[in-house]
Amino acid sequence: MAARIEGVILPNKRVEFGLTYLYGIGLSSSQDILQKAKIDFNKRCNDLTDEDLAAIQKELSKYAIEGELRKRIALDIRRLQEIGSYRGLRHKRGLPVRGQRTKTNARTRKGPRRAGGAIALKKKATKK
Repeated sequence: MAARIEGVILPNKRVEFGLTYLYGIGLSSSQDILQKAKIDFNKRCNDLTDEDLAAIQKELSKYAIEGELRKRIALDIRRLQEIGSYRGLRHKRGLPVRGQRTKTNARTRKGPRRAGGAIALKKKATKK
């Protein structure tokens, strides 16, 4: 039976790594949770008993994860935009927020390159 926590179906991996599939839980958080719940790190997600899942769920209630965390992050970004901070403007314009260069790179934030500039004008001129 597949383990399901906070609406996320955990893969059949070691619990230590399976918990990282929850948004907001990394490896160190996962290890802390399992240590406090007294569950063996090597146990597989599909082998968890109902008691184990309840213990994990109890520990997870102390963390902001999944929808709650996504909502908090969205509200933080909206607040930055409303107060007109530099970070808020960068979010609004879809540019890197943390001081990275944009002359080259930054394609993830800026999106695919737009064809334009002098190259497009040269091509039009040669067609005539």
